[in-house]
Amino acid sequence: MKWSSYFLPTIKEVPVGTEAVSHQLLLRAGLVHMLTSGVYSYLPLGWRVLGKIQNIIREEMNAAGANELLMPAILPLEIWQKTGRDKTLEEVMIRFKNKKGASMCLGPTHEEIITDLVKSFIQSYRQLPVTLYQIQTKFRDETRPRFGVVRACEFIMKDAYSFHTNNDDLKKKYDVMYGAYQKIFARCGLQPIISEADSGAMGGRVSHEFLVPAPIGEDKVKDTDGVERPCIEVGHIFQLGTKYSEALGAVYLDEQGKQQPMIMGCYGIGVSRLIATIIEVHHDEKGIKWPSGVAPFDVEILPLQVTDPEVMKIAQQYYDELTKQHIDVLMDDRDETAGRKFNDADLIGLPYRIIIGKRGLAEGNVEIKNRATLAVEVVPKDNAVERVLALTKG
Repeated sequence: MKWSSYFLPTIKEVPVGTEAVSHQLLLRAGLVHMLTSGVYSYLPLGWRVLGKIQNIIREEMNAAGANELLMPAILPLEIWQKTGRDKTLEEVMIRFKNKKGASMCLGPTHEEIITDLVKSFIQSYRQLPVTLYQIQTKFRDETRPRFGVVRACEFIMKDAYSFHTNNDDLKKKYDVMYGAYQKIFARCGLQPIISEADSGAMGGRVSHEFLVPAPIGEDKVKDTDGVERPCIEVGHIFQLGTKYSEALGAVYLDEQGKQQPMIMGCYGIGVSRLIATIIEVHHDEKGIKWPSGVAPFDVEILPLQVTDPEVMKIAQQYYDELTKQHIDVLMDDRDETAGRKFNDADLIGLPYRIIIGKRGLAEGNVEIKNRATLAVEVVPKDNAVERVLALTKG
């Protein structure tokens, strides 16, 4: 991708009214745009990060034996009345009446909906267990949206649900999902503290939170040294039991031909919240330091003099060769000052940067900068692509 043809509006100054570093950098690096409090557009760079995160989640969920589907966001309120959560979630539910006068809501979560769906297709113990998941937008009328996309009114979530005939089977799946979550967060460059938690309005007796230490965290947890630290909750898994299946009549016939309520598990990840959390953990005073697994592009090619034919010839050569090797490349081909280009490069924080200038080329060299470590290597211009491939694939 060439910067000159990419929609990437960076901002030099810190936006007014932003208290979280992640919120500031999301706006300044051209990842998101606020429409109104708690409601954001994801701009092309931010959407690429979301895509990388979602791909990681999909790979690990599929490996854990879950099947992806997509449920609706416009939901009939009557199904929530059957579980009583029309009352327990009343403060955050966005409700309305459709043209027929029926009470509806925008989905704040989907336990009721998936349970109603599964009961329509599962009749026998022979059809269980089954695990389903979706990546979808949720809606909650937050009284006080905070910290940008960390606590927003509209957010993207991965929610998975498993259905079983017995608690031992649920426990096995729970442990598999627990391990999958550890892999997902590690691939996103995070090391969460895992804590037993109160199940709250979700129900069930066993649950675990995945909490990442960060200054803006609204949860408190003690780390391995016994120090209480603020944390952002990025994931939560539950052994729900039969709360929803009993309320909604999700039953199956057991081996004796008797009806039994399905036993459920639930597994959630705040997908859009992960972007902010990653930035909270990986940044410095100049901008973001994306971990390689979730970076919007792997490499930035930064030609210092775009009017110089030799500089641009080498830049285009690197761009073509790396792209052929399936490396995501952004070339800053703008006719801007070196200072502006360096500042923007630090701000958007791609893992590696190839700096091409007339002075270096005169000596047969270019520079490769590692954004995470800030280390700069001077390499022969003919070896730059090979070196970058080794760094990105190693």
